[in-house]
Amino acid sequence: MFPEYRDLISRLKEEDANFKRLFNKHNDLDQELQTLETQDFSNKHTEIEKKKKEKLQLKDQLYSMLKEKAAT
Repeated sequence: MFPEYRDLISRLKEEDANFKRLFNKHNDLDQELQTLETQDFSNKHTEIEKKKKEKLQLKDQLYSMLKEKAAT
């Protein structure tokens, strides 16, 4: 995720507790989605969609934080 910000991500994960929390939550959701998508999809559709939306919102938040920090 965001290879152009790799160094900044590493730094923020150490310096910014909120960024680290969001980053870890995004990764956790990614793992959950991978697990859910390998199971019977028909009865998990709503749960998968909800998690995908949450993951996308987290990614947007992280990207905004990265852009802001990179500009300073």
